[in-house]
Amino acid sequence: MTRRRKKPEELRSHRWYGVPDLRAFGHRSRTAQMGFDRRDYAGKPVIAIVNTWSDINPCHTHFRQRAEEVKRGVWQAGGFPVELPAQSLSEPIQKPTTMMYRNFLAMEAEELLRSHPIDGAVLMGGCDKTTPALIMGALSMGLPAIFVPAGPMLRGNWRGETLGSGSDIWKYWDQLRAGAIDREALNEIEDGIARSPGHCMTMGTASTMTSVAETLGLTLAGAASIPAADSNHARMAANSGRRIVDMVWEDLKPADILTQASFENAIAVTAALGGSTNAVVHIVAMAGRAGVEITLERFDEIAASVPTLANIRPSGAYLMEDFYYAGGLRGLLSRLAGTLHLGCLTVAGTTLAEAVNGAEVYDDDVIRPLDNPVYPAGGLAVLRGNLCPDGAVIKPTAADPKFLDHTGPAVVFDDYNDMAARIDDDALDVDASSVLVLRNAGPEGGPGMPEWGMLPIPKKLLKAGVKDMVRISDARMSGTSYGTCVLHVAPESFIGGPLALVRDGDPIRLDVAACRLELLVEDAELARRKAQWEAPKPRFERGYGRLFTQHVTQADRGCDFDFLEAGPPTPDPEIH
Repeated sequence: MTRRRKKPEELRSHRWYGVPDLRAFGHRSRTAQMGFDRRDYAGKPVIAIVNTWSDINPCHTHFRQRAEEVKRGVWQAGGFPVELPAQSLSEPIQKPTTMMYRNFLAMEAEELLRSHPIDGAVLMGGCDKTTPALIMGALSMGLPAIFVPAGPMLRGNWRGETLGSGSDIWKYWDQLRAGAIDREALNEIEDGIARSPGHCMTMGTASTMTSVAETLGLTLAGAASIPAADSNHARMAANSGRRIVDMVWEDLKPADILTQASFENAIAVTAALGGSTNAVVHIVAMAGRAGVEITLERFDEIAASVPTLANIRPSGAYLMEDFYYAGGLRGLLSRLAGTLHLGCLTVAGTTLAEAVNGAEVYDDDVIRPLDNPVYPAGGLAVLRGNLCPDGAVIKPTAADPKFLDHTGPAVVFDDYNDMAARIDDDALDVDASSVLVLRNAGPEGGPGMPEWGMLPIPKKLLKAGVKDMVRISDARMSGTSYGTCVLHVAPESFIGGPLALVRDGDPIRLDVAACRLELLVEDAELARRKAQWEAPKPRFERGYGRLFTQHVTQADRGCDFDFLEAGPPTPDPEIH
């Protein structure tokens, strides 16, 4: 489809730079103060490079250089690039959780673009929450935007063993707790598990969400799979800079690309990747910004019909570097072509079918064919029941199959500190059949819904050889985690959800095939407990924390702010 091209005087930045008034005089003189000539920007699209680089975000350490490569592409295409730093959400380091600041970054990205003379944006993210945050902000702003994913880091290595970020941290930490390795070995693992710039190279939240961004059509074809250290990544950044200039002239915006069909593609790909459970919250939130309603049931319907094809940890055996060499996301999409809406538009101005055209798979063990999947159904399941009336999620592909239909007595922890204090106590009344329950870890209770959902196996059970148990919480878990972990229980316990009413010894039934999670306690008894329940004090009295807890929605609605969900873009500011 041919799109009408804008004229220079139709550029948004023309209101700042191109009119003959006092305000424009000030804008031009201050731009000259920075060393730019009128010829650098006059009649050209002003492109914001929204860069989430920082000195304390290991996933984005290469973004300082990548921003220069994006600028090169923008200059070459006849645009005027300006780099706008934005909050860098460092998943491994920031506390209490970067999830608490996803909406903050979304707001910042939206307002950066609105308040400056910007015609289009290059969004630079990758570490877990940066991807959905930047997309949410760009959607709400309504300007042409293209996403540049950070790319996965290289494989880890220790004593000839391939290490995967996150997944092997939990594995070897449990081995240390069980006495199977010593501290010296763990120190060597620390030094070998993260060997280059880039986000987690397992199919954690980062790789899941950048793959979602590409599937949605917001990146150049093949962008999400390129390792951060590969020279193809630098070329992709420059190509993205070139493409955004044309997108401005074409007025091709995220709202033109993100539809019900494109979000259904994203769900299907998440399932085929064995992707992170966090994708559920983020896809719902992004869809809400686009005015598209995605229910948890729709996730379940799509995931049930899509096999897991990506043999990537924690659900499989390989890592993202192997995935890239095997054909990357384009290879996976080519194998899913029969189940995808291939007519969806992408930032290239062409369809998803054209983006996938010519893609091949070079290793059938890394990206499985449809007749030999890693698992016959996708890696996500949505649960309902009296313990989660508004839903919960589980990643069956990362669980021990024997626990997918299980009934056991609850062992309840009131919060993370309670769990940390008692989990390794030999006096803890727990066995391999027990169901570990963590509450007050949701959006308001955590606060911010931290990644605490992979509760540790009690030490005495680890020593006895136990490697998995049923664990239930209103928290999230890292996409690199594994185990029979029921997550995102909604409504959360902190606001009086049923999880708040569970007591030690209560029988809990998990039946993944039936998509059920039930607390096997009489309704009358639950009503009595509910009447006795007292709401805890708010976590915050001031600042952003108070804003967060007053306005964050529950997990089934994407944990967006209630005042930021779907609606038309805020009008541009007046220029006085």
